[in-house]
Amino acid sequence: MDDATAQSAPQSTVIDSRRDADPPTPGRGTQLRRTWHKTLDPGAQSAVLSWAAFTTTFGAVRALTHWIRAGHGPAGGGMSVGGQHFHHYNIGIALLGAVGATAIRGSERHHKHPATALSYGLGTALIVDELALLLDLEDVYWAKQGRTSVDAAVMIIGLGGLGITGYAFWPEARKVIT
Repeated sequence: MDDATAQSAPQSTVIDSRRDADPPTPGRGTQLRRTWHKTLDPGAQSAVLSWAAFTTTFGAVRALTHWIRAGHGPAGGGMSVGGQHFHHYNIGIALLGAVGATAIRGSERHHKHPATALSYGLGTALIVDELALLLDLEDVYWAKQGRTSVDAAVMIIGLGGLGITGYAFWPEARKVIT
């Protein structure tokens, strides 16, 4: 089509050709988000987020404590308040207290809010990581007995729970990703 023909063509021709074009395909992130909301109700989403927070936090805290024990990080190894070692299970207890308060006084919107689910998983992981200390009431965090099996068991529980709670989402997510 030459310039004269293009200039004399009615504007509606140009608009009509645009209307017939396929809409852009959403990116994978958008597709995953849509699949997430389509396949999981808010309660299931909360469960998956909680398990993911638990698993990620537990792994990260174990890695961080090993890194600190190897001589990196703060002098004295870890957190202290007023010269006393501050165990991270205390943060976990505070987070679970906040989640409990949300369960008692929060609205339905707060009960299934992602921050509530993430706080629950994170707080639980901080407590479980120091479970041996709480059970024995002495600092046996680095004792050989039981640590390896506890680490393995908790990671299996974390990954297994993540798979189970999101069972409806994972096959659909795989379709989007591949």
